[in-house]
Amino acid sequence: MGGERPGGRDDVVLPASRALSAFIIPFLVVAFVVLYGFPGDTDELFAWPVGPPMTPMTLGAVYLGGAYFFLRAFRAREWHTVQSGFLSVATFATLMGVATILHWDKFTHDHVAFWLWAGLYFTTPFLVFGVWLANRRRTSLPGPGDLLLSPAARWAIGGLGLLAVAAGAFLFLAPARAIDTWPWALTPLTSRVLGAIFMLGLAGIGVLIDPRWSTTRLMLQVQCFMMSLILLAAIRARHEFDGSRPMSWLLLVGFVGTLVSAATLSVTMDRRAAAGRGS
Repeated sequence: MGGERPGGRDDVVLPASRALSAFIIPFLVVAFVVLYGFPGDTDELFAWPVGPPMTPMTLGAVYLGGAYFFLRAFRAREWHTVQSGFLSVATFATLMGVATILHWDKFTHDHVAFWLWAGLYFTTPFLVFGVWLANRRRTSLPGPGDLLLSPAARWAIGGLGLLAVAAGAFLFLAPARAIDTWPWALTPLTSRVLGAIFMLGLAGIGVLIDPRWSTTRLMLQVQCFMMSLILLAAIRARHEFDGSRPMSWLLLVGFVGTLVSAATLSVTMDRRAAAGRGS
């Protein structure tokens, strides 16, 4: 779509944003294959021994969701459809870099996977935030022809985003307490890694500022994709869960409920968008 949109901005995706998206995708796909396909072999195949298997599979699910997001970002025509993802990824990558520094001794320093890990997480926070900062000046404002989410849907998505960020802060800042309450075994490092993952919920908070369905659509697709893979991982690693901990059931109900709600909203809004185009 060419030309100016509301707000006097053309909403284009800059070449730097496309180039960075294309650069990141292969690393995410390889990490997914290792972590999700071989969760018991991370001591030999990954940057550090990640265990138990539920943790590497969760991280792998997030990486494949990220690969899908960056593929869509590479092909996107309008920046506002992907902008919230770049900001949340920048936050995630920053926290992963901080966790690496805090737990430096836990990594396998003589493994090539570690140096790829360190190189990526010490550079991508700046790169991703940099392209987000440069591209956001081109973001269009909502116009009269845009399909908008209802206030209830906006607050539901934004509220879930805030809950995810709160959980992420807890996991990252208080790993000792998180270890005592989490459904499966964690270490301080893996607690902080999960905390960084939950911080991806920042993408959901953006809907409180921009109510366009086109802004939210990809975020919900990625969310459904990642949650489906995480729930499948939970079935594979069901023996690792401590059913006596309330968090086990809170997570299960929360993930299933969020997945069903996001999928239902996506189908409903896509139908409304199609009906609007056909009228």
